[in-house]
Amino acid sequence: MKSLLSLALLLLFTGSCSAQKPHRCRTPPLLSGSLSVSAREGQDWAIAKYRYDAIGQRIRVWEFGHVDDRSFHLNMLFLFREGVVYSISYRNKTCQKNPLHTAFHPSHIPHNASLQSQVVLGGSSGPGEGLLVNTWTGDVPETGGKYMATVTEFGCIPVSTLYYTEQRGWMVTTYFNGVRGVEDPGEFIPPPFCDDVQTEEEMLDFYSALSEESMFNML
Repeated sequence: MKSLLSLALLLLFTGSCSAQKPHRCRTPPLLSGSLSVSAREGQDWAIAKYRYDAIGQRIRVWEFGHVDDRSFHLNMLFLFREGVVYSISYRNKTCQKNPLHTAFHPSHIPHNASLQSQVVLGGSSGPGEGLLVNTWTGDVPETGGKYMATVTEFGCIPVSTLYYTEQRGWMVTTYFNGVRGVEDPGEFIPPPFCDDVQTEEEMLDFYSALSEESMFNML
């Protein structure tokens, strides 16, 4: 996979850094940004905007991409405290509401993750030329997968994640334009045409809700 090779080369040539010993960290409780995902050697891909609220246990996702030779668009709102997920179409003024099975898990480096390296992405010759990041690795017993997660040393902002499953192989997620906070909290409120929608019987978890259309694992 070209993207995987590029990341491997990037980590190889950036070298190590002599800063303080990296520590496992937790992503800021309010975060906005964008991400891209690719799998199956780039045959499947998606680009998304997201809003993350660990305080209210809410996630909003706007996503488009190409999977299994077809294009898709998603607009989803996950309300973990209420136990529901909305699939929203503003174009058609329609809304689907499903029970949400998954409990909310704040984005963080797991306690059993192992530090692989601390490097400077970009340059280290002068201030502002590079970004100090930590890369952690670990297993996901629930899925039998494994991951490699890179976050900034200062702030614990996600940079990239490599995630492996037998079904999809390696999936590469790159995060960009991350900003602390959520500018418009109203984005976590379902639109009025969702008010009278009946809850579907099918129960979803966070990953299956996204994979219904995109088959991608996100955060």
